[in-house]
Amino acid sequence: MALILAFAVYMAETAHLNVKKLEATNRELEREIVGREQAEDALRHAQKMEAVGRLAGGVAHDFNNLLMIIRGQAALLQKNVGLGSTLRRELGEIVRAADQASSLTRKLLAFGRKQVLQPRVLDLNALITQVAEVLPPVLGEDIKLNMDLDPELGRVKADSAQLEQVIMSLVFNAREAMPRGGELTIQAANCDLDAAWSRFHPGVQAGPHVMLAVRDTGHGMDEETQSHLFEPFFTTKDKSKGSGLGLATVYGTVNQSGGCVKVSSKLGLGTTIQIYLPRVEEPVEVVQAPEPIVRSLQGEERILVVEDDDAVRRMTREFLTIKGYTVIEASNAADAIQFVESHDEIIDLVLTDVLMPGMKGRELVERLAKLRSSFKVLYMSAYTEDDAIDIGVLSPGTAFIEKPFSPDELAVKVREVLGENGASRSQQPRSHSTEA
Repeated sequence: MALILAFAVYMAETAHLNVKKLEATNRELEREIVGREQAEDALRHAQKMEAVGRLAGGVAHDFNNLLMIIRGQAALLQKNVGLGSTLRRELGEIVRAADQASSLTRKLLAFGRKQVLQPRVLDLNALITQVAEVLPPVLGEDIKLNMDLDPELGRVKADSAQLEQVIMSLVFNAREAMPRGGELTIQAANCDLDAAWSRFHPGVQAGPHVMLAVRDTGHGMDEETQSHLFEPFFTTKDKSKGSGLGLATVYGTVNQSGGCVKVSSKLGLGTTIQIYLPRVEEPVEVVQAPEPIVRSLQGEERILVVEDDDAVRRMTREFLTIKGYTVIEASNAADAIQFVESHDEIIDLVLTDVLMPGMKGRELVERLAKLRSSFKVLYMSAYTEDDAIDIGVLSPGTAFIEKPFSPDELAVKVREVLGENGASRSQQPRSHSTEA
C-alpha cells in the first residue's frame, strides 16, 4: 500500500511539473510568435517605405528634367528683358516657383535616400547646442526648452547641414503639438543596440550608437497616425501650413546615414521621437570654409554635350553658348562616339548625362578615352550623385552637377572642371553649336 501511495504521489508531482513546463513552453512560444509578428510587421513597413521611396525618387528624377527646362527658359528670357520691365518681374516669379518646386523634389529625394550627402565625423553635442541657440524665438515664450546632453557622448558620421534640418523639423513638429505651451526636451546619449533591436529595424546594424531624442508634452498621436507618420505628404496640419514632407525627409536622411527612427506617443501624454546613429571612433573633422575665388565665368573651350532629352540638351547648349563656349551636341552615346571618330578637332570637356538608353555615361567616357586622351569630364543627371554611385555609375570624387541647374551654376562647375579661364586663346570669345 505504501508503495502504491508513493507511486501515486510521484506521478502526481511529475504531472504537476510537466504541466508547469508545458505552461512555460507555451508562454515562451507565445512570446516568440509575438516577436516574429512584430518583426514581420517591421519588415513589411520597411518594404513599404522602400517602395514609396523608389516611387518618390523616380518622380523627382522626371520632375527635375522638366524643372530644368522651365527654370532655364525663364532665366534666359530674364537676361534679355530690361530691369524695370513687368515681364522681368513675372519671369522672376517663374524662377522662384521653379526653385520652390526643386526644393520639394530634394525632399522627395531625401525620403527616397537619394539625396547628395557630405558626411563627416561630428560632435553631436556641439551641433545640438548650436541649433538650440536659435530655438527660443521659434518656440515662443510658452514652451520651455530643456537640454539633456551626455558630456561623454560619442561621435557620429553624418551631413551636418542635413542633421540640423532633422533637428529643426522635429522641433517644429513638437511646437505644433503644444499650441497651449509645454516642455520640449532635446536629449543625446550613448547606447548599444543588440541583435533583437536589428530584427525590428531592418538595415540597422547592432552595436554602439548615439541616440538623439526630441520629447514634447503635447497632445500625442494615436496608433493610426503613427503608422503613417513618415510617409510623404501625410500631415495632420492644415494644407496651408505644411507639405507633409518634413518627417519624410527626417526618415530618409537618418536611414541614408545608417541609422533609424523610433516613435513613442500616446494621446494626451506627448510624443518622443528617437534617432539612432552609429557611433564612430574617428576624431571630429573640422572643415575650413574655402576662400571665395572671383573669376570670369566666360570660356571658349570646345564642349561635347551628350544628353538624350532633346529639350534639356538644347537648354544646356544655350547655357554654354552664352558663356562663349563652342558646343557640339549628341543625342546619344553612339552619335558622340561617331563624331569623335570622324573629326580631328579638340574636345576640351565631355558633359554627359549619367544614365542614357543604350550606354551609360561612364561607358561612353571609357570608349571616348580610347579615341582621345586629353578631354575632361563632367557628369550631369536628375538623379543625385549618391544614387549614381550606389548603382555603380560614378566613382566617388567624380565631377558631377545635379539637375536642374542655372546658367551660372553650370558655368561655375564647368570652369571648376576645366581649371583657370581659357580666354587667353583669343581676345574675342567665339560660340557656335554643332550637331553630332
